[in-house]
Amino acid sequence: MGTKEKKTKIDIYKAWCKACGICVAFCPAEVLARDEAGYPYVKFPEKCINCGWCELRCPDFAITVYKKDKGLKEIDEEQKK
Repeated sequence: MGTKEKKTKIDIYKAWCKACGICVAFCPAEVLARDEAGYPYVKFPEKCINCGWCELRCPDFAITVYKKDKGLKEIDEEQKK
């Protein structure tokens, strides 16, 4: 009854990203895709399995994956700190 599903939040900091495509290639759930300029974006956030491969493999530290155990409101509050 009225329980909210906790979702994954994936932040891609484009200022640091060089559009190498490693994150897209390593995503086992095919959550990420590349735009027309080659930069990654989150295409299917609901498919994310929280493996963290995109974050771990990014050579530019441009991706942060927030785990499903926290609600989006909690994540937003953490980012403000």
